[in-house]
Amino acid sequence: MERRFFALGAMLAMLGVAAGAFGAHALKSRLTPDMLAVFEVAVRYQLVHALALLAVAWAITRWPGRAALYAGALFIAGIVLFSGSLYLLALTGERSLGAITPFGGVAFLAGWACLAWAASRSSR
Repeated sequence: MERRFFALGAMLAMLGVAAGAFGAHALKSRLTPDMLAVFEVAVRYQLVHALALLAVAWAITRWPGRAALYAGALFIAGIVLFSGSLYLLALTGERSLGAITPFGGVAFLAGWACLAWAASRSSR
């Protein structure tokens, strides 16, 4: 499982860099400054949590157990819900998508809590 989380983290980081470049170059003249800022927040959180998936892959090998696995799943859910909803909001202007964003934020918080739990519960 650690290889899957590591590979997915690396791929999501690559896509985050690509999205950031796309936003900075292709979208700069097409989005309002407010919507460009929303897009940039989505990129930032995707990149941070892509790196968190790399940490999860390491944590699984260091502190085996379900808590680190849950952290990885929650980080993925957070990227999809938080960053995904913000990307769609910025690109479509559909404000109702903003209602999904907090669920992604909660997933991120729960993921970090699970990662902390994995470390604190370990006997190593």
